[in-house]
Amino acid sequence: MADLFQTSNDVSGQPLAARMRPRSLDDFVGQQALLGPGKPMRRMVEAGNVRSLVLWGPPGVGKTTLAEILARAVDAQLVQLSAVSAGVKDIRQVAASAEDAQRLGRRTVLFLDEIHRFNKSQQDALLPHVESGLLTLLGASTENISFELNSALLSRMRVYVLKPLDEDAVVEILRRALQDRERGLGARQIEADDELLRRLARVAGGDARRALGLLETASDFAVADGDHERLSADAVDEVIGHVAGAMDKAGDAYYDLLSAIHKSIRSSRVDASLYYIARFIGGGGDPLDVVRRLTAIASEDVGNADPRALPLVIAAWDAYLRLGQYEGERAIAHAAIHLAIAPKSNAIDQAWKAATAAARQHPHGSVPAYLRNAPTALMKELGHGTGYRYAHSQPNGYPAGADHDCWPDDVPPLSFYQPSDFGQEKRFREMLEYRARLDREHDAGTD
Repeated sequence: MADLFQTSNDVSGQPLAARMRPRSLDDFVGQQALLGPGKPMRRMVEAGNVRSLVLWGPPGVGKTTLAEILARAVDAQLVQLSAVSAGVKDIRQVAASAEDAQRLGRRTVLFLDEIHRFNKSQQDALLPHVESGLLTLLGASTENISFELNSALLSRMRVYVLKPLDEDAVVEILRRALQDRERGLGARQIEADDELLRRLARVAGGDARRALGLLETASDFAVADGDHERLSADAVDEVIGHVAGAMDKAGDAYYDLLSAIHKSIRSSRVDASLYYIARFIGGGGDPLDVVRRLTAIASEDVGNADPRALPLVIAAWDAYLRLGQYEGERAIAHAAIHLAIAPKSNAIDQAWKAATAAARQHPHGSVPAYLRNAPTALMKELGHGTGYRYAHSQPNGYPAGADHDCWPDDVPPLSFYQPSDFGQEKRFREMLEYRARLDREHDAGTD
């Protein structure tokens, strides 16, 4: 059964992050776009009218804390469930408890952590209680819930996006923990300069819970200095060690970085491209996922403006597999730099989209007889292959004219590929224009 949260003043034995959890909006650091004067969630608290909502944001930015503050603002019974372990039975039990509380004139707020993990049947079991107002649902998610929640449930909830805390906000939280005598480390009088706190904040990456955990561990290495203690750079180094921001391959951060790589290269920004690739690989991302994305870019965004791009990426892929990660990463960087600097054209991408659309519109266009295969005498008697002009036997190596345009007789000729004026595609455009002139001259001569 879910836990009913009751705020307690006894915080002994809890981790520093739990002890320092804000108890009111005035204690809360960050998220001013939602919590500042006149902003949505502050108005909600001040009005004492909390509605069902989803808090979407990365770890350690205050989702659980805000849920507790919102529930406290309306004097509601707060029940917490984790979508990872809860099921339909738990929802029924929460609903029964909410009905008991309702008879006593008290609301029930259900805080559902990792709400994106709830499957369809669990969401369906929850929906009627949210619709009726029996439960005020506060969901929390680190992932994009628009892909996971069904439209019926999502339509009854507001979605609020929480951002990672900036460095100044995290430093402020750490400073408060060092000064707070009741819940923090204030009684120890630990001194730490701002640069050390900023290092902890940068390593935490906008996650206050992680930053406080690092500070608490670092405090174990603080050394006595007169009537107080001092946190040294060596102690911070010892705690930080090698910190890698491992990513969940199913999470938004993974694909956000891949998207940033792709769009930086498309925008011809070499340094940004390398930065995001380094972030991705350094955070535990699979380097081969980068190579796969580079392969797509080579055709989709560079194309025939630089025909060398695609084979270069394939060579980088092969080099990575042959050399291993350390040397192979240089091959990936090699290919990425080339793609970023190369002239850009999406003509191939646009041509392919147009061609597939035409194939859907004309799925049964008949192949002209002169293009058909004729492996047997019967097929030859039926005219298969008759009239085909072998390109290498034609003037200029090109079978000119509308009578050899290779289009199905029952489909109007269409134009898909429109080369750009950049790089090698400028030469491609000139070749197409030259052949179009040969077509006109041939057709004029046969009239």
